[in-house]
Parts: sequence; C-alpha cells; structure tokens
Amino acid sequence: MDRPARLPRPGHPAGPPRRPPAVLGPAAGRAVAAAGAAGLSGPLRADASWIEGLSLVAADEHGSAVGHALLTRCHIGDVPALCLAPCAVLPAYQRTGSGSAAVRAALDAARGLGERHVVVLGHPDYYPRFGFTRAGAHGIGLTIDVPDEALMALSLDADHPLPAGTVRYAAPFGI
Repeated sequence: MDRPARLPRPGHPAGPPRRPPAVLGPAAGRAVAAAGAAGLSGPLRADASWIEGLSLVAADEHGSAVGHALLTRCHIGDVPALCLAPCAVLPAYQRTGSGSAAVRAALDAARGLGERHVVVLGHPDYYPRFGFTRAGAHGIGLTIDVPDEALMALSLDADHPLPAGTVRYAAPFGI
C-alpha cells in the first residue's frame, strides 16, 4: 500500500490540535495509541522535560496524523541532551517514509533550537540512517541493562562531540 506522507508539522496528537479537529480526524487517536507505548506522550507533555516545537506529526494527504516523533529533555551525565521517544507510525503507513520524515523534522527542529545531543533507545537497524551511532562507543550508558547496540546517540553539532556519562531520562520514563 503506497500512501504518501506530507511534510511533518508541529503538533502533538494527544494535545490541543494545531489544526481544526475535522482536519486531524480519527487517525489522530490511533496515532496516539501507537505512539503511546506505555502512555508516554501525555505525561511527557505535562513534564518539565517538554520543549515546545520538538513534537512533530507526519500527516497523510488528507492532513490526518499518521506518525509522530517527540524529543524531550534528558541529560548525559550533567550535560543537557534530548531523548527521541516515543516515535510511532500507524501500521498502514509504515515503510512509506512517514516515520523518517517525522524524525528528520524533529532533529532539524532541535538543531534550529541550538540543541547539541540526542539519545535513542531503539532498533539498531533503523536509527543509524539519521546518524545515530552506538552510545557505548562514546562512554554513554544507562542505569538499566539493555542490549549495547540498542542505545544510540547523535551529535547535532560537530563542534560539540558527545559527552560520556549515564543518561538521565525525564521522570515519566521511569528509568
């Protein structure tokens, strides 16, 4: 099924719509369910880790939300960084570029805000396409055991290499 995705737009499928509700349609609710692995989107939106402009929604040709990428504040040691999570795409729109478009737009928005570092805990075959590399190679770790290749990091600014340290996530992550 080939369904083109439109360029991502700022927004959050669980929060107040930035377009009239009729434009978001029922897909927004399904996007929330897909993105809400462990119900993170709502609690992150209410948390101090929320950064306006770093929640991006990919929309289909009708303007319905089909994918979402969210960056929130975390720290690597004492250095401010961003956490890429949750990221989700409705099943019918997976492998259409919707997720990639949302992630790229979120990373570009973070660069535009002067952010320097991003971490993600995810599939090691997916996130390297955005420039993420194994975090352990940079001395970055977690307080929980995860496969080494699943924790990845990205420097958004070549003048500021990734710092070493333990990632401290926002409270809603429970880590």
